[in-house]
Amino acid sequence: MTTNTLTNTAVGKEQSFLMKDKAGLRMLSILGIALVVMTFLNQAVPESNPLHVTTYTITLFGKYLCYALLALAVDLIWGYCGILSLGHGAFFALGGYAMGMYLMRQIGDRGVYGNAELPDFMVFLNWSELPWYWQGFDMFWFAMLWVVLAPGILAFVFGWLAFRSRVTGVYLSIITQALTYALMLAFFQNDMGFGGNNGLTDFKDILGFDLQSDQTRIALFLCSGVALAIGYILCRWITSSRLGRVLVAVRDTESRTRFLGYRVEHYKLVVFVLSAMLAGIAGALYVPQVGIINPGEFSPINSIELVIWVAMGGRGTLYGAIIGAILVNYAKTWFTGVLPDAWLFMLGALFVVTTLYLPQGIAGWYAQIKQRRAEKHATANNTSSEEKNKPEAPTATSKELVEEV
Repeated sequence: MTTNTLTNTAVGKEQSFLMKDKAGLRMLSILGIALVVMTFLNQAVPESNPLHVTTYTITLFGKYLCYALLALAVDLIWGYCGILSLGHGAFFALGGYAMGMYLMRQIGDRGVYGNAELPDFMVFLNWSELPWYWQGFDMFWFAMLWVVLAPGILAFVFGWLAFRSRVTGVYLSIITQALTYALMLAFFQNDMGFGGNNGLTDFKDILGFDLQSDQTRIALFLCSGVALAIGYILCRWITSSRLGRVLVAVRDTESRTRFLGYRVEHYKLVVFVLSAMLAGIAGALYVPQVGIINPGEFSPINSIELVIWVAMGGRGTLYGAIIGAILVNYAKTWFTGVLPDAWLFMLGALFVVTTLYLPQGIAGWYAQIKQRRAEKHATANNTSSEEKNKPEAPTATSKELVEEV
């Protein structure tokens, strides 16, 4: 087989897994249009015009896109591998802290205490020198490397121990929740060197660009959208490949898959580490847009709420997780502004309604509607074709009529 034939075959497979995912293509198209339109309405339309999109709205939707990437990471392991993680907020926070450390190093002598080497909180705590694990974070590439390495290494160590011991189901969920809770308590300590309760904040710029400028906010918004699109394509490629089919087999019948000779723990470990890295990237994009990262991001409540996003959007669809994350967080923004005390009750009601009446989420509900319409259309076509093909009753001739008379 020639090189051209191999290339054409690879391109054909790449196109096939994208072309088959019509719902995903629609979602990516809507995402691309939204990025272009919102950027245009912010930059080209004057503020006096009612169509103008404020920079605050741009930042808000940039945060939603980061949450959507995080939900996508959870759906990859929960929807396709059956791993219900209640600690993915830890990987999100670790990626955010890696970015926050870089942003803190960029402040230099512009801090409150004017120390070019130490962040303000270290000066306040009378630290004499920069800790060894802060070294190198003044370089962007080094920080971005640890954005994926920190959650990836933690996920690898945790997953190797858990999956090798065949910890599954609710027990695994509880352990992941305990993991993120332990990290939250650790990062609250001032001795850890990560800002304690206050976390990392008061960022100035990124790559030399002012974080408060409209252009930087637009760039971060676009980067979040592009990262979400790339993350979706990567996850769809995985779920459409042989690896994805094995993951679904593990989700449905893990013991039978193991008896067939597959090293189930290896497959679960690979997808778990990849999911953690995606969560870390989401956290890194989230921090410069919101301007702070603190131990509260490790809270188990955040991870539980994340699972609700995926369940409401539709588990095992990828695009459903994105829809659920954006819709729930938009509702959260609206409710906390109008009825702040009612949001938790509303979130609980959404989860109950989804569990009872939408077990497959919004995406599954939409798919059922399309299937019913297709079945009705097919039934109507079959009925009309049967009527057309039905033989007509024979008419009596004039001779037969005369004989009857």
